[in-house]
Amino acid sequence: MLEPAPLIETPQAKAPPGGEAAWFRGAGGARLRAALFNPPPGRPRGTVVLSGGRTEPIEKYYETIGDFLERGFVVLAHDWRGQGLSRRDLADRLKGHASGYKAFLDDFRALLDAHADRLPRPWVAVGHSMGGCLNLLAMAHGETRIAGAVLSAPMLGVQTGGVAGPVARALARANVLAGRGKAYAPGRAGKPLDDDFDANVLTHDPVRFARSASLLAAEPKLALGGPTWSWLDFAFRATAYLARPERLNAITVPVVIVSAEDDKLVDNTAQQAAARCLPQGKFINVPGAFHEILMETDPMRNIFLRAFDALTGRVAPKPAEAPKAAPATPPAPAPAPVAAAAPAAASPPAGAAPAATPAPAAAKPAAKAAPAKKPAAAKVAAKPAARKPAAAKAAKPVKTKPPAGKKPPAKAAAKPAPAAKPAAAKPPIAAKKPAASKPPAAKASAKPATVKPAAAPKATVKKAPAKAGKAAPAAKPAVAKKAPARKPAAAKAAPAAKAPAPKRPAAKKPVSAKKPAPKT
Repeated sequence: MLEPAPLIETPQAKAPPGGEAAWFRGAGGARLRAALFNPPPGRPRGTVVLSGGRTEPIEKYYETIGDFLERGFVVLAHDWRGQGLSRRDLADRLKGHASGYKAFLDDFRALLDAHADRLPRPWVAVGHSMGGCLNLLAMAHGETRIAGAVLSAPMLGVQTGGVAGPVARALARANVLAGRGKAYAPGRAGKPLDDDFDANVLTHDPVRFARSASLLAAEPKLALGGPTWSWLDFAFRATAYLARPERLNAITVPVVIVSAEDDKLVDNTAQQAAARCLPQGKFINVPGAFHEILMETDPMRNIFLRAFDALTGRVAPKPAEAPKAAPATPPAPAPAPVAAAAPAAASPPAGAAPAATPAPAAAKPAAKAAPAKKPAAAKVAAKPAARKPAAAKAAKPVKTKPPAGKKPPAKAAAKPAPAAKPAAAKPPIAAKKPAASKPPAAKASAKPATVKPAAAPKATVKKAPAKAGKAAPAAKPAVAKKAPARKPAAAKAAPAAKAPAPKRPAAKKPVSAKKPAPKT
């Protein structure tokens, strides 16, 4: 069962919204503190399990927790035993103490078990310094629920100052065996974090440094001093375990090690060696950074965040990214322009047809239709108002004139002659031509000259085809001059059709029509 626990805040350090702290039970029933932070409403990408370094409480990572929440992750942060508000093993709370790493690993497993139902998968471990070391230890000891890890300056080797590494390890082990494990090791002893920014070796950022100091001033129980000999012995043994390549080879998930170039506390060479031994290991150096990369200035800190984004992009991609890549939005616009191009191609020819800039091109099909006189008559039937086909019909009545002139029904056609003007049909026009033979029928011998005035109405008949042949202005002078002679008018009609070869014999037929006229 989880019991509510407090979270400390100051004006400089405000907890992200939606955070809840609780007590859980670790190894041996130790009362330990954790805090769960939920992102804004929406589908979470997964969970970040955040493990601080030695001396660091949950509250120190408020800003970083907010960064992970903005990226859509649930965040589970915790205090290791012996620091923060978790149980301290010694009466002196300022002593940073540890008795081996087994208790830490049991605590980490208990943390995940207690919150598993509230942690969406996948789980990504983020650990700093001692926390990064313990994350790797947990995975090397069989913790398979972690899908990937990004480690900030992990403690994979400890700098020992002017003392050689093997000597320092031997001294720590000897003091533990001598019963002095709970004593302070040489160094800072019982002094907590200094307020002197200029003397610190953790960060170059004065604002973040002051924010951490404000938390300790608000709640002194969060403070922690120097390590004991036993803690140093734990650190040497843990790093020695991870220095064996075969143990790191068993960690098959992606692990990114972000190293601080100017670190004064941990060994960067050991970090590089570990990255080479990890099957999916990667080493990133932050130029000029001190030990606490996540408390550094923005340019340095952002290098870590970019590394985090790259790894989580692989193991915990954004839920919105899959739908964006899956929808075939690019293919959808592709057919749309194709469909739009088809009607566009159809519209230009349609516009070209009404434009009809090449008038001779329109006359060419008319010339082809001229030899085929029957389809031309069909066009006239379809469009009686169109006078273009009337020109073609003028040739047909010329052929029919001889029979019309021989038969007296032409007299009856004289009455429909006035009706031929509104009708614009071929039969009335053909009736007008025999109307010329009507006067000779009445006064055949007396007025042969009346046949010539009959030619005048025939010229008016040709006047109409001239308008239909698109040479309306040329047809008007033809009305004045074509009365005495039809043959030049017929020649003019032939060039309007552009295929007068078959029409010229038709023009000769009206000449034959005149011959029977004097016979009558």
